[in-house]
This record gives sequence, C-alpha cells and structure tokens, in this order.
Amino acid sequence: MTLLYSEFMPSQFETFEPHRLLKNGHAMTIAAAFARRHFDLPTAEDRLFQVDPESRILGRCHWQPEKRRDVPVIAILHGLEGSSESNYARGIAEKAFRLGYHAVRLNQRNCGGTESLTPTLYNSGMSADYKAVLEELANGDGFEQVFFVGYSMGGNLVTKMAGEYGGAAPKALRAVCAVCPAMDLGACADALELRENFFYQRHFVKGLMARYARKARLFPKRYPKNGFGEVHSVREFDNKITAPHFGYKDAQDYYDAVGAKKVVAQVRVPMLMITAQDDPFVPYELFVRANPAQNPAIQFLTPKHGGHCGFISNHSGDERFWAEQRIVDFCESIRKA
Repeated sequence: MTLLYSEFMPSQFETFEPHRLLKNGHAMTIAAAFARRHFDLPTAEDRLFQVDPESRILGRCHWQPEKRRDVPVIAILHGLEGSSESNYARGIAEKAFRLGYHAVRLNQRNCGGTESLTPTLYNSGMSADYKAVLEELANGDGFEQVFFVGYSMGGNLVTKMAGEYGGAAPKALRAVCAVCPAMDLGACADALELRENFFYQRHFVKGLMARYARKARLFPKRYPKNGFGEVHSVREFDNKITAPHFGYKDAQDYYDAVGAKKVVAQVRVPMLMITAQDDPFVPYELFVRANPAQNPAIQFLTPKHGGHCGFISNHSGDERFWAEQRIVDFCESIRKA
C-alpha cells in the first residue's frame, strides 16, 4: 500500500529558516562543504558489498550493540566527488545512530580511495549497485527495515532505484530520501557552465580527472592516459570518458538514459525529497518540469534558500543542519507507522 506523505508526522521545523548570514545559494553551498564539524560516532566497521562479479563497494558501518536484525538500517550515499566521509553522510549517521539505527555510510564505486575494488568508472546510472546492497542487507543479513538516503548524484541514484522498483519494491525497503537530487544531468551540466559556477566546475573536473588518472595507473590496458585532449567541463568529461566507457553515444545520450526524472512518477515507497530554489547547479526548474509533488508517495520540500546540499539553519543543536534532521524525522515517522 502506498502511504501518502500527508500521513507522516509534521515537524515544527518543516519550514526552513536559513542562517542569517547564508541567504545566498553560493555562500550556503560553500559553508556546508567546508564547515568544520565534530561527529560523535563509534568506530566504523568496514564492509565490502559485492555489487557485480568484478566490483565491490565499501560501506563504513556503525552497528548498534548485538547487531540485532530488528533494528532499522539507514544507508547513506554521497554525491559527485564526495565519499562516506562527507559531512552530511557523517551527520545523518550520527543523528540516526543516536536514535538506535544501524548506520551504513556507502562509497560509490572508486570513491573514498576504493579505485582498486572495481575495474569500472562510476556514473549516475548505477542504481543496480544499491539494489545489490539492499539485497545483501535484507536477505543476506536479515535486516527487516532498510532506509536509503542520497545527496545530489546519490539522490539521483536512490530515486532511480525506487522508481525502477515501482510497486514491486522489497518489503525491507521502508523509505527513500533524496536531497538536491541531480535528476536531469543535462540541466545540471548546463548550469555548471554558467560563469558564476566556475568554481564548482573546476572543482568537479579536477577531481574527476585525478580519479581517472588513478584508474589509468591501476588498469592501464583499459584506460588510456591521453588521447582525449584537455577537459574543461563536466560535460566534456562525460563526452570524452564516461559515455564511451559505458556504451553511450555521447554525454547527452548518457544523461538522458540515467536521469531519475524518467522514473520519479513510478516511485511507490514513501519518499522525502528536499531541494533548494537557490541551488546553484541543480536547477529548481528541473523539479518544476518533473513535478515530483504530483506523486502521492513523495513528500516534496522546496525551501527558497539552502544552496546545494547546504540547509544550514538559524537554529542551533540538531536543527542546525536542517535537511539531516528532516531525514531522520521522516525515517522515524515511517518506522513507527
């Protein structure tokens, strides 16, 4: 049965109040990325999940005592050029662990120093990896309640996974949460080419090229070190490297194939989706076109401010990082339903 978002417990903090110094999308984005934060989490246990015959991904797992199977699991997936060490991944893990959840901070293929665990690159369409993680947690370990959270690129992946399942999602998948999901990669790539987004474009390209160089050293027969010229943008990287290596005609063909915008209407598990109207490079217009709010399974929150995966509020304590708290509140409302 599909639960309507109106059935979930409302929060007095559902309306986001941005920090008084961060009402600009760029300021919010940069502050969230570089904020120094302390996290109170137990030492993580590393876990390798087999996602295809040749590839494994690394999870940093914080298990509650006795690792009971009836305790819910929250699995957290980062964005482009992030890792399990990203602030929001650790922040959600801390908040959920404090509420009694097992917390698993996942690295996408090649991320978090895991290039040797797979011969492939990574891309925004690999939702099957997280179906494999869910399968292992639910059927291998016997966990009865699993929640998935994704930010940005990770948000596209978990939305895509939920949409692909449609009404046939495994019973153990209780809910999915996505923050600033890059559901239309073409629109995001175009936004990155705006002059005001030069800093983000340069950051992503530098990280992608450095990761590609590491893959070329590890798998020299598969990845040439040169021959594709200079790369100045994410779209160029996807045109010259991602698309050919995954069998797409070009970057736009890849973007059209893997964007969750195509399947968001098919989501049937309870879902929380949060995006900011001033996100610099995941344009709000793409959500206007996809209209996830028309799906009764989705609670769609769209604050005017928040930047890209920022949402630093004017409140202190747990409410300082507003989206993280909304996620654990949402999961708790589903768990208790």
